[in-house]
Amino acid sequence: MNYSMMEMTDELNAEFDDLVKFCMISGEFDPEFYNTYDVKRGLRDRDGKGVLTGLTEISDVCAYDSVNGEKVPADGRLYYQGYNVRDLLNNSENKRFLFEETTYLLIFGELPAPKQFESFLGILSSLEELTGQFVRDVILKAPPANIMNALQRSIITLYSYDTNPDSTEVSNVLRQSLQLICKMPLIAVYAYYAYQHIELGKSLHIRTPKKRYSIAENILYMLRKDGKFTELEAHVLDTALVLHAEHGGGNNSTFTNHVVTSSGTDTYSAICASVSSLKGPRHGGANIKVSEMFDDLRKNVKNTEDDEQIREYLMGILNREKFDGSGLIYGLGHAVYTVSDPREVILKELAEKLAAEKGLTKDFEMYDRVERIGRECIAQKRKLFKPVCANVDFYSGFVYTMLGIPRELFTPVFAIARIAGWSSHRLEELVNKGKIIRPAYRFVGIHKEYSDIDSRG
Repeated sequence: MNYSMMEMTDELNAEFDDLVKFCMISGEFDPEFYNTYDVKRGLRDRDGKGVLTGLTEISDVCAYDSVNGEKVPADGRLYYQGYNVRDLLNNSENKRFLFEETTYLLIFGELPAPKQFESFLGILSSLEELTGQFVRDVILKAPPANIMNALQRSIITLYSYDTNPDSTEVSNVLRQSLQLICKMPLIAVYAYYAYQHIELGKSLHIRTPKKRYSIAENILYMLRKDGKFTELEAHVLDTALVLHAEHGGGNNSTFTNHVVTSSGTDTYSAICASVSSLKGPRHGGANIKVSEMFDDLRKNVKNTEDDEQIREYLMGILNREKFDGSGLIYGLGHAVYTVSDPREVILKELAEKLAAEKGLTKDFEMYDRVERIGRECIAQKRKLFKPVCANVDFYSGFVYTMLGIPRELFTPVFAIARIAGWSSHRLEELVNKGKIIRPAYRFVGIHKEYSDIDSRG
């Protein structure tokens, strides 16, 4: 029987609507309870700062300086294993394998020596493949429109192809992690073309990755029908992967990984849970919302070079009159950073270079204009005294579009990068043998006496 809503009779639809109402009523309670019981909603205090729930050496997210014992908003800094990401990327334009070097650093805690890195690249290259049987039986069967769901299904199915899937010994989890890091780009690109072919009737395009290409280079090589790309394009994507690889243990998908790992489950389940979290528009899916917002802006603003027309549109968004009615200017504001998000600063620099190469300088200037005016509008609307900065999602979608990456792959590319961080945190959780993560929820309902069904009115 097909239980699709489209197959329900009018009578069943009406009954279902009643169930929805009951669900909404039963699930709602007075939001003031959060203050009454001092509950850290969203694991944040009243100032929006995250509640401390764990320790890590993997990365540090810094948004303030200490001046005379007081916290002062400052340009954001991001550290991987103690190294400033800006330093890792300095003088990197002629370097390849930036993401691979970052992956090594995140997992093993130190930057590799030349021989170590060469050996590491050889291991990664040997793992960068999917069998024809897996592609045929998993990726090409009923491909979903949302590639994040395809990633989840493929990752969880890889469990069945593993001869030792459940062991949480460090050596086994490291093997599984490296395999997933190498296979994720293939799964994402193949799943995209599988959906395009099977559901939309377009040509099926499956290309085997090239040995000794970097992961960034292979993404472009597999995605483009001619397999060609410029050095700048590969460098920009490589850098974007580095910037998305890790962002502390408290972000939603990484914390999810810690929670699931603490239960003792297998690597595939833990990574799949993180992918599920990243899919959400409040997390990894935010760059798509930014792109959709700019689509809407172009339709509704006659002159995108006019500051006042841009300001009117953005204030309309904040007043819930424009775009999706959420009241959010997507890509502006961050839970931690104040003056600037270091990832956005670096990505913006690359976006400007890439826009110049592509002849899209006017588009870049529009993004820059919206960023500047949007920050002013938010501060004015919300009467903020602390700075509002653009976050990494503001320019990432624009960069991916210039690279020819379809919108369906924006969030999967984020996942391809962040799996390095997830794997590092999973290993850290296992090495430190932490307790199962089990926060508390306070019951705010009432206790009731049971009555037999026949006596209920």
